[in-house]
Amino acid sequence: MSYIVPVIFLLIIIFALRKKIPIYSTFCDGVQWGMKTVIGIFPVLLAITTAVAMMRASGLMDIIIRLISPITDIFHIPSPVLPLALIRPISGGGALGILSDILKEYNPDSLIGIIASVIMGSTETTFYTLMVYFKNTRVKYTKHIIPAAVFGDIVGIIAGVAASTIFF
Repeated sequence: MSYIVPVIFLLIIIFALRKKIPIYSTFCDGVQWGMKTVIGIFPVLLAITTAVAMMRASGLMDIIIRLISPITDIFHIPSPVLPLALIRPISGGGALGILSDILKEYNPDSLIGIIASVIMGSTETTFYTLMVYFKNTRVKYTKHIIPAAVFGDIVGIIAGVAASTIFF
């Protein structure tokens, strides 16, 4: 298993040599394009990361959880996984930190640990993905895309909780 990455690199080099593709210049062009993408999305990424950190530190996250708990109680979503459900569409790194905290506190084999893991795997960093996609494709009409993506996250969370509860 540890040879997969070197084998893939070797296959890419062999393929490029057979097709007479200039490997080094193609690699440099790809890096240049990647850096342009990073520079383009960095301000928004920094703003999202800062906003998530401020929400957690200020206690706003707890207020939001208390406000939405009557709704989430209907779907039997445990309150310890609500911070994960709220942060996951915004920040993958922030969600991973919250998941780590949940697994340390509740154990990975507990119902809450399983629900948190399933939510992490069944939802997407929606706003980050849309930001990268919209930046690279110059999509301007987002009226239906964002509500549909958020609806998909909500369905993923509810289905994850239901599946975890049924099979636990």
